[in-house]
Amino acid sequence: MLAETICSAVSAAGLGIAAITAYRKRFLAATRIAAYSLVPVGLVMTGVVEWLSDIVFKPSVWLGFGLLALAWLLFMTTRAVERRGGSTRKERKAARAASRGDAVAPAASAPSLTSASTTARPQPQSQPKKKPQQAAAPGEDFSDIEAILKKHGI
Repeated sequence: MLAETICSAVSAAGLGIAAITAYRKRFLAATRIAAYSLVPVGLVMTGVVEWLSDIVFKPSVWLGFGLLALAWLLFMTTRAVERRGGSTRKERKAARAASRGDAVAPAASAPSLTSASTTARPQPQSQPKKKPQQAAAPGEDFSDIEAILKKHGI
């Protein structure tokens, strides 16, 4: 009964605000306010407010919501653990096979150590990587650019 009274008061206040807005020649806004203010009365008349108030004040409903929350929490926890490092049997078997060297295509996952312009053999993974080359002398920086410009006649 209290919820129905509150909804009716809210609707009456909203219709009053809509009337004032229409008096100020803002008919589109007044129509929108009137539409929003009729929603609470419509909910009361359809019985939705009574149904919601019954849900709010029943302890068994809150226990049901608590169980749903617990199920959701457990589900999300297991997903988080799985993403962090929880491994499945298949993953552990693949890790053991990789550590023994039984991989299907070991070279497929190894990055290429040569550039596309050279035809040298790829270096084995066990050798340490070379240090990066030192910067070219200042006069040699633009030699490639000069060659391109000469090629195009510029």
